[in-house]
Parts: sequence; C-alpha cells; structure tokens
Amino acid sequence: MGGGVGAPDFFYKEAQRLGYVARSAFKLVQIQKQHKLIKPGSSVLDLGCAPGAWLQVACQSLGPLQNGGGFVLGVDLKKVKVPPLHCDSRVHTLSADVMTLPSHHLISLSPKQKGFSVILSDMCPSVSGITTKDAALSVELGMRAFNLAVGKASPVYADDDSSTGVLQVGGHLLIKLLESEDSKEIGQISKPFFTKSTWLRPKATRPSSREIYLICQGLKPHPKI
Repeated sequence: MGGGVGAPDFFYKEAQRLGYVARSAFKLVQIQKQHKLIKPGSSVLDLGCAPGAWLQVACQSLGPLQNGGGFVLGVDLKKVKVPPLHCDSRVHTLSADVMTLPSHHLISLSPKQKGFSVILSDMCPSVSGITTKDAALSVELGMRAFNLAVGKASPVYADDDSSTGVLQVGGHLLIKLLESEDSKEIGQISKPFFTKSTWLRPKATRPSSREIYLICQGLKPHPKI
C-alpha cells in the first residue's frame, strides 16, 4: 500500500490512522456522505474489490452487526482477504473474472438469491500510459458493470447468459471510469434506466488521475423487451 508518487499524502496518512487498507476508502466515504447509496440492510456487490478498502466502508455503512441485515460480496481477479478491521461476518469475497462471471452465479450468491441493492464498480484496467487505450479498457469494464446490473435490458447487451440483471429495482450503481468521450456515452446510456445519474470526482482522487465516478440511483423497472 504505497503512497504513490511523491510523499505520502493526507489521505494515505488518514487511511493508516483509521485502519483502512488503502486511501481509496475515502472516495467511497465521500460518495456515501453525499449520496447514501448503502443503507443499513443493503446487499452490496463490490466489483474489483482489491485490496478491500471499499469492503470496509461498505460494511461500516450497513450499521452495527447486532442490528442484523446487510451483506457485502467483493469480487476480484486477485484473491482478496477480508480486512479484519471495519469488516464483520457480513463481508465475503470471491476470486473470479468479472468479464466472464455469469450473472446467475452472482445472483445465487446474493441474500435470498434476489440480487443486490447496490453495485459498486471500482474496476480499473492495468494502466499502460497510452491514454486512448486505457480509456477504452476502462469503458469496457464500466459497460460490463452496467450490463451485469441491468441484464438484457441494456442496449449494448452481449448475448451471453447474463440475461438477468443482478441489480434490484430501486437499486444503485456506481462505476469508476477514466474520463473520455466514450465514458460520457455510458452516462447517456444509463440515464433512461435510473431516476437520477450524476458524475463525481472525489477529493481523494489524485490530481494526476483522470478517474471519475458515475453515480446511478434508483433503477427503474425494466421495460418489457
């Protein structure tokens, strides 16, 4: 968990002080403060969950364990250990490739097999430094998160077995993207599906980063296909 380029910054030091496994925790902390996507009792799917900082914030957002309810599933190519701090028995991880993971498998892992009320995608391509290439890969990951959420109602749905969306009606979707013309397009594609969609660049984003988050709130009932 390095401080990145240059000296460790404020968010890196705060993460260490508060026991978060990465400074990226503060991105979700800010999004939660402003939009309250995760509530007590939410079922949360965290795509690209390594190293686990968002699992910690998601679990905290569910409220105390003794109040019951709530579930967090983190998925990543890497095997991710559930961080011992800020997480409890409601947090689980799965090592899998989100690009090929069938939606019915994800639904089978959700509480009562009813899908998730919140999907977080912090997936990021292995950055090559080639701006257009990185942006294109980022959009591909973002579209995968969107397609998993809404299923075959998606206008850019790939005809595989992901026919059922894993996001519950009324649920929320958060997607990290690298800013580009194509990332704006995902914003346009998602608009008809949700009651509200907004863009946010969290304060904890590094100044050199082109990261931006698309926040889609309130999935509408799907039109009949």
